[in-house]
Amino acid sequence: MVQKNRLMKNKRKNKNYNPFDCGVTHFLNLVGGKWKVLVIYGIIKDCNRFSLLHKIIPQISKQMLINQLRELEEDKIIERKIYAEMPPRVEYKLTNYGKSLMAVILQIQQWGDKDLKKTSCI
Repeated sequence: MVQKNRLMKNKRKNKNYNPFDCGVTHFLNLVGGKWKVLVIYGIIKDCNRFSLLHKIIPQISKQMLINQLRELEEDKIIERKIYAEMPPRVEYKLTNYGKSLMAVILQIQQWGDKDLKKTSCI
């Protein structure tokens, strides 16, 4: 019973929600939400350790960052490498699959930068 509760607790609500096989919904199931794109972007910018990611995204709780990293790893967007040192060191990097998201993320960044400039002039 404990094992069943643990499995249910870790199951993501929206992971498989895509009633119309929509590409946008699929994308949002993988990287949607408040934090995942920021985590991916941080890893791209060489903030590839937990403490660095938490430093550049201070509003995210440690538990939420752990959850987001686990989900991104589960979806094969990032991979985690553990170094056998004392204390142990863990680094994250994008997989080739994760790198395929970069064009989309950079487009979002360009659009956001352009829109920020436009709205700041109003």
